[in-house]
This record gives sequence, structure tokens and C-alpha cells, in this order.
Amino acid sequence: MIQSEPANNLFLKACRREEVDRTPVWFMRQAGRYLPEYRAIRAKADFLTLCKTPDLAAEVTVQPVDLIGVDAAIIFSDILVVPEAMGMQLVVEEGKGGPRFPSPVRSKSDIDKLSVQNACSSLGYVFDAIRLARKRLNNKVPLIGFAGAPWTIASYMVEGRNPRDFRHIKELIYSNPHEAHALLDKLSTVVTSYLSAQIEAGAQAIQIFDTWGGVLGQEEFEEFSLRYIHRIISSVKRNNAPIIVFCKNCGHSLEKIANSGADVVGLDWTTDIGKAREMVGSFVALQGNLDPTILFSTPERIESGVKTVLKKFGKGNGHIFNLGHGILPETPVENVKTFVNAVKKFSTAFH
Repeated sequence: MIQSEPANNLFLKACRREEVDRTPVWFMRQAGRYLPEYRAIRAKADFLTLCKTPDLAAEVTVQPVDLIGVDAAIIFSDILVVPEAMGMQLVVEEGKGGPRFPSPVRSKSDIDKLSVQNACSSLGYVFDAIRLARKRLNNKVPLIGFAGAPWTIASYMVEGRNPRDFRHIKELIYSNPHEAHALLDKLSTVVTSYLSAQIEAGAQAIQIFDTWGGVLGQEEFEEFSLRYIHRIISSVKRNNAPIIVFCKNCGHSLEKIANSGADVVGLDWTTDIGKAREMVGSFVALQGNLDPTILFSTPERIESGVKTVLKKFGKGNGHIFNLGHGILPETPVENVKTFVNAVKKFSTAFH
């Protein structure tokens, strides 16, 4: 077992709102796809093979650290390996609309069939990748593990593919809320065990992604998403690992998310980070929140955007600079480097 180390680096100090010399910078999951080095590996292995081959997953995890200079790494995987481990067939067809489940969850019997007991044992390749990545990072930067929030995972499971209008999952919560809760309860149990095992394997922080939390109204978000995020946070065996929660388009519930037990709250680019700091920055760190599409502009505009976010947050600790969502695959590598260098250069003025 690899123990989490003391908070002796920028990223972990920022998570715990300790004093740091400058704002740390890291990217969300899609970070690797813009790198030629990542695409070279993908040319030899399909997506699921890459996820399930620990040596390759560790290699692409480390790439942004070595090539771009970010202050933390996040393990290469996908949120949908969880429902696959619970017994669903996951198909990823290159260039055909992304991942899909040929037999989506549409009935009580479908929910009953989902395995909880043995799910984590099917995800050993993720834990092996974490151990290898920790070894290759050699304590240069911390390694982050992650999982999808139950609501977001359930949306894919019920819709059968990348959700568009959320017709089936919303029909479930409105017409059969008891069954919806049964599904979300199973998912929260598995995600709790999965994140605890990632920490046990060596992840020094973890993040819960609720990509689709923002498609719910405030009351529905609290009932069908946030309550399960709170349950996971309260049950994960942390081993001193900070927990980050990112809910896209959930500004309506920022204070309640901050009260979920998370150490860090991620913000998308639609939220003013200065106002968020006024609301919740006294008891959680904030992560974010530059619009990722700004990386298609000029170096001058990228630097200006970085300065704006830093200025809005203001002086003090507890800020992890990140994009408001993942990097798009077509993003120019030089612009990504400009972004990282700008954060490192200008954040010193605010600490």
C-alpha cells in the first residue's frame, strides 16, 4: 500500500487551504487528448484497451506533467467503467458518437441485475494503473483519482449513450422515483468502495464529477444528486486524501455543494469565482474556472483570461487554477503551455 504523503506541494496545500507560494494549475480528465504523444499511443490501442492496460494508462497519465508542466496528474480512466463493472456491456466505437450501453437500464429488473458486491474486484486495472503512475511520478506531483457522481453515471446507464434530452432518466425520477433511488443507492455504494480503493492504491486526492447535475432543477438536484455525493464523501476512507466535487452548471446550489463535506469545490466558467469565494471560500478551496475555448485564441488573450480569474479570486490561498471543464482535443499544444506558464507567472502577484 502506498500511503498519502504530507501536504508538501502546491496542489495538496491548496486543497487544504494552506499557504502556498503561488496558485497551482492542473487540468480535468480530457487533458491528454490534445497531445500528439497521446494520439500516438491511441493509434495503437482502442480507448477501452488503453483504460484497461495499466502500463499504457499510467503512461498517458504522466504525459501532461512531463510535457506541459502542470502541478498535478489525474489517472487516465473513464467514469463508465463503473457500470461495466456492475455487469453492463459497454461499447466504445471510434468516431460513432462515443460510448454506449446496448442494453440500457429501463426497468426494476434491470436495476436488480446490477452487481454491487463484486464490482470493485473488476476494476483492479485502475488500481494497478494508479500504483504504476505513482511510481513513475516519483513524488514530482500528486496523483488524483476520480469517479462520476451517481446521477451522472445513471444518466448514461438509463439513456444508453451520451444524454441529449435526458428523456428516459428524467422519466425515471418523475414517474418512478423509488426505482431511481434504488439505482442511485447501488451506484453510491460502488463509487464509495471504488474511490476508497483508489486512495488505498495511492491516489493522493480524489474528484467526483457530476457533469450532468446542472440539467436538474434545484430541488431535484438536491434529491437525486447531491444527497448521494454527500453520502459518498461521508463514507470514503480518505487516508488524508482531499475530496474535490465538480458539478457543472450547478451554481444554484453552490453553498450546499460546499457543505457536502468536500475540501474543494470545482467551478465551471459560468460562475464568478470572486462571488463564489465570498459565498463559500472561507471553508472550502475553489477550483477553476477559465473557459476552455479561450485556448483557441491568441497568447495575449489567454494571458488576459488568466489574469481576470486570478484578479476575481483575489489575494490569499485556497485556489487551484483549472479550466471550467476539460480541454478539447483540437486545442493547440502551444496555447496550453501558454496557459500553464501564465498561471505560474501571474499567480505570484496574488499570494
